[in-house]
Amino acid sequence: MTEASASPPSSREKILDVAEALFARRGYAGVGLREVAEEAGLGKSSLFHHFRSKAEIYLAVLARVLERVNERVAPILASGGSHLERLDRVLDSLIDSLAEHPTTARLLLRSLFEDDDLPDTDDVKRAAEEIDRSLAAILDRMLRLLRDGIEAGSFRPASARHTLQTLIGATVYHFASGELGEALFGRPVFSAETVRRRKEEIKNLVHSGLAAAPVAAPAGGRP
Repeated sequence: MTEASASPPSSREKILDVAEALFARRGYAGVGLREVAEEAGLGKSSLFHHFRSKAEIYLAVLARVLERVNERVAPILASGGSHLERLDRVLDSLIDSLAEHPTTARLLLRSLFEDDDLPDTDDVKRAAEEIDRSLAAILDRMLRLLRDGIEAGSFRPASARHTLQTLIGATVYHFASGELGEALFGRPVFSAETVRRRKEEIKNLVHSGLAAAPVAAPAGGRP
């Protein structure tokens, strides 16, 4: 199907698109249902046809974000190739996903601190637990790749958990850094050049600091 003939997003997808942008910018507590409905071009009654509460919208947004990430990295983690090659491809794919969806990184970081703002109901708890399981599954597969690489001698002896935390910080934080990142790089963090250099620098870090023997990484450019 060509882009011109693609079906327009459903009302539910419009709501999630709008809500994702708002939650990423202002957090869960800073967004109201009326604002979501107005931005989506819907009445509140139409919004309630799809979602019963702001918490339900918020959790659906988070679930969709994690599904996007998983769709990109899961096939790579299950594919062939050396541990280092797969890690390179995962990092490239993760960075591409974060760059293509500018709201993702900030939303993920905000979600780490907003659990206390959600209502304490059974439905919300179940949905939040499902999101936690989805995130844990992604992290577990990443840890398995790192641990397998360490055990096989492809990576130097290291803490797989600390290494994964470092890689998350180097990718997710970068795209959530906003004005600080722009000031540091002198251009938007989502610009094609900055995205390209982020891939290059992360892989340089991995090849020089994690690979059991230094491996030639992509050639560096100007600082």
